[in-house]
Amino acid sequence: MAIPAVTTEERALIKSYLLLRFIHKVFERDCRIIQESGVFKTPQLYVEMVGNGAKRAAVLLREVKQEFAKRTIKVYDIVQSQDGIQARYACRGYIGSMNILWPSFREEMMDRMRAYLGLVPPETETTEHPVAPAAAFARYLRPFNRE
Repeated sequence: MAIPAVTTEERALIKSYLLLRFIHKVFERDCRIIQESGVFKTPQLYVEMVGNGAKRAAVLLREVKQEFAKRTIKVYDIVQSQDGIQARYACRGYIGSMNILWPSFREEMMDRMRAYLGLVPPETETTEHPVAPAAAFARYLRPFNRE
């Protein structure tokens, strides 16, 4: 029986890994800027909020790394260019690459960051029946679907 190549779920894990790495870095950077800026009267509140988002991203990143170990996945090269992100990876002996263009990468980052901060997605703010943030972002609160 032939061994299947990299699955859709494994690709989703790799994409989540990339997104979570960038999101965590952005949250950490934002916390540092808020603390050092001297602009906010109560920076500790904003640092706490953004810090909680960073913690959520870190927990999910740790889960993805654990899943990588189970599935023998390793991302070994991440390159940023003007066009987007390119990552090279090895998955169960298969070598592959993933290219994500900036517009879609940024859009998904923003959606996930909103979820990790507990914010309501912009499109649900104007509907008659607002969606709870947790329900609207349930797909981003876990790195992949466990079925």
